[in-house]
Amino acid sequence: MTGAPSRPFLAALVGDEKVEALFSNEVELAALLAVEVALADAEAKAGLIAVEAAARIGDVCRTFSLDRQRLAEGLARDGVVVPDLVRQLREAVGEPHGDAVHKGATSQDIVDTALMLRLKRVAGIVEKRLDALVAGLRDLAARDGAVTLMAHTRMQGALAITAADKIETWRAPLERQAEELRRLGPSIFVVQLGGPVGTRSGFDGKGDVVAREMAKALGLADAPCWHSERDRIARFAAWLSLTSGLLGKLGQDVALMAQSEVGEAEISGAGGSSSMPHKANPVSAEVLVALARFNAGLLGTLNQALVHENERSGAAWTLEWLVLPQMAIATAAGLTTARGLVKALRIRPSRAVDRYD
Repeated sequence: MTGAPSRPFLAALVGDEKVEALFSNEVELAALLAVEVALADAEAKAGLIAVEAAARIGDVCRTFSLDRQRLAEGLARDGVVVPDLVRQLREAVGEPHGDAVHKGATSQDIVDTALMLRLKRVAGIVEKRLDALVAGLRDLAARDGAVTLMAHTRMQGALAITAADKIETWRAPLERQAEELRRLGPSIFVVQLGGPVGTRSGFDGKGDVVAREMAKALGLADAPCWHSERDRIARFAAWLSLTSGLLGKLGQDVALMAQSEVGEAEISGAGGSSSMPHKANPVSAEVLVALARFNAGLLGTLNQALVHENERSGAAWTLEWLVLPQMAIATAAGLTTARGLVKALRIRPSRAVDRYD
């Protein structure tokens, strides 16, 4: 329900407009309405509402301009935007089909399913960026892989290695992350439908059919109700945090390699200083470390939403809305930054190798 706070300058360093837009009011409302349309169509197919009612609901949802001020006031009052959204929809649909809007569903069904629609889009974006980064690291290894470096264990010079050895420690785990995301997707990006208390009691025994049809229409996987089972959210957040951590490893290594006294890495277009014009600061590498630490901290906060008491928790649910968008934005930003860093990176022979021969 919320993206990152307004931060016009900082966004240039750690923001991601494309992913942040998926948590905007406009995209969220479009997703909520798409779920209501899918619900109505599925209920019509199941015989729970008239076909004419579903058609009318679909027409309204595709053309209706919601009263944003009323929605905001409703959210502040109800703790969730859907009750007032449904009120407005029923008014717009009118008689005789107004009562068919949102039939049998609860707010959480709509909000969680709309979130999954957007998280699936996030996953598509980060998967492409991750694949591009892995390809970039392969290119870097092909060009600079034979360069001799000094390995460091416990921050001390150890033995000579090649740049390819170093690059492999960056590339291999990121490649595994890409494979893991493709494996996890069908089990994470699923429809939510449970009705008021998660038992699908409001669908006259046809809840499973409705959920299956909704999933098909929305391009999500089918699943039983998961109102208070937040492991899917936690798994995706863990994937985001782990990816950021792996990017942080890359960034930390490059920052150390780029030290003036080490000279194993040159970064074209490195950052400058206001008072020391000779400096070439490894800004992009530092950003990767900061984002890794940021997402590691947020994951601990997000995991507290797993303590989701009984059949629905307003507190745990709100916590997810606060934290998850920031984690997605940070991961996407890190992938873009890492790709730029790898493109700008030139690996140079270590000055210290002869000292340890």
